This record gives sequence, structure tokens and C-alpha cells, in this order.
Amino acid sequence: MKLSVIVPVYNAEAYLRDCVGSLLAQTVDDYELILIDDGSTDRSWELLEAYAGENPDRVVVRHVENGGQGRARNIGIELARGEYLGFVDSDDWVLPEMYAKLLRKAETERADVVVCDIKKIYEDRSTEPLSAWRDDRPIAAAGSACDKLFRRSAVGDVRFSEGTWYEDFAFSAKVLMRAAKTVHIPEMLYMYRCGQPSTMHNNNAIKNLDMLKVMEDLKRFVESGEGERDDYEFLLINHVLLDSISRLAQQDAPERKAVIRRMRDYVRENVPDLNACRSYRQESGKRRAVMRMNYMGGEDAAQLLLKAKKRILG
Repeated sequence: MKLSVIVPVYNAEAYLRDCVGSLLAQTVDDYELILIDDGSTDRSWELLEAYAGENPDRVVVRHVENGGQGRARNIGIELARGEYLGFVDSDDWVLPEMYAKLLRKAETERADVVVCDIKKIYEDRSTEPLSAWRDDRPIAAAGSACDKLFRRSAVGDVRFSEGTWYEDFAFSAKVLMRAAKTVHIPEMLYMYRCGQPSTMHNNNAIKNLDMLKVMEDLKRFVESGEGERDDYEFLLINHVLLDSISRLAQQDAPERKAVIRRMRDYVRENVPDLNACRSYRQESGKRRAVMRMNYMGGEDAAQLLLKAKKRILG
């Protein structure tokens, strides 16, 4: 079989028509759709069974006890028969031609990973393009697993972390480090529904420390010979020093300062000289400035500066 698309489902009955409907409408012939119900308490399981009954040659469903999105995806990987793997979140949907385009690109370019762009769709129906691709740094695409097609042989024994946040990030980063070739399709093929509660927009400061668990896991992965130290440092300064600390600086959780301090200490321990970090030197002046302020303990001032600049520029 050419392709397996895996969807973890938890209390998603309001979104399944859009999600599963878009996947059943794919223009690829040789593929399967694996739907893992992660202990839903709404009508999700009933709807999934109906899809399987209507599409017995295409749809595989499993009902498992609730164990989180990472575990559900791992169960899907074990069931998958495809040469390539795709992942879709149950509240999102994709364009009908998405996987045909990704597969064609993978085969013509002999790529292990193909990345497409995302369209963010908000509750007021406004949209925003989202692309993490950088021609000079394929590892920059680490983040969501849903905007990618993965060759099964490149995934190998890599699995999603279970019971933590940022499981997408860890999985994607490892496979990107392992991939012999990663390519990009500059088209918004994945529709990402925004406005729901999410990991990235929360006020639970302590749980953000899961990012340090992820980074330690990635460091061990690199030290085992699977990736480059430079890629690890790139992810560290961008996802911890810049993104995570800046996001926490905007929260009002009472423990946010302690969490930021732990994150900053972790970065300093692993990048003791920021100027000696190649990835830091390659960033834009604006990003370096915010990174430097976060590194030195000036994250609140960095946010004030960014807000002031935004007001001035309109």
C-alpha cells in the first residue's frame, strides 16, 4: 500500500464530517485511513464506525482507552501498511489534492519528508498563511506532523512521545534529522482550525516545561549519532529561548517567572556562549535582539519593545 493517513480522535464529533470527508475525497487511489478513537465520551466512536461501515476497503477504526494524542498516533503507526505516513488532527481538514501532490513530490524528488504550507482558519472565518519552511534549514519545519508526508523507512523506530505536550515537535524533529532529503511544496494544502483551546495558547506555565523534556530527548537522539548538534541548537534557541520564553512572558500565571528561569538556565547550560552559536548568528537582527534579551533575563522588556514597535508601525 502506498499511503496510510492516521487521525487520533477525541470528542471530535463536531468536526469529523469536515476532517474525514476531506480525507475520503483524496485523489490518491492506493491509501488507507486509520481512525483511532482515544476514549471519546461523545458520539465520535459511533460516527467512526459508520465511516468504516460505508468504506470497508478504505477505513480502519480502533477504539482505545484514553491515553492522549501521542499514544493514539503510535497505535496508528503500528497498524499502518503504507509506504508513506501522514497525520491529520481531527478538528482540521485537507484539500482533496494534498496527498496526491505530496506523494508525487516524494517520488519524483526521492525525498524522505515532504512539507507543505498551512492555512490557519479562525472562528470569524479570517485566514492566515503559515509556513515554517526555510530553504537553508529543513529542520526549521519541525513542529506539526500534519503538514508533512513521511517515508515509513525514514520514520523507522521513531514514535510520538506519550503523556507530554509537544509530541508533534519531537517526532517531526527526529525524522527530519534522520531524513536524507526533505523538500517543500509552497502551497497551503492543510487547513488548520484555530480558535480552539490549544497547547500553544494556554496559561498553564508549568506544563510548558515539557519542552525541556523534548529537548533532552532530542539531545540524546543527536548524541546517539542520529542528528547534528547544530540542528539541536537551532531548535533550542528558536523553540525555547525565543518562542517558549516569549509566550510565557505574556501569561499571568503566578509560576511563569520560575518556569522562564528554568528554561533560561537550560539554554545557558547547553549554549554557554550565545555569540558562538552558529544558528544564533544566522538569525535576523530582530530575532537576535529578542533572543539576547530573553537570554539575559529581559523577557518582559523584550515584550514591551515588541508591543511598542507594533503600535508605531500600525
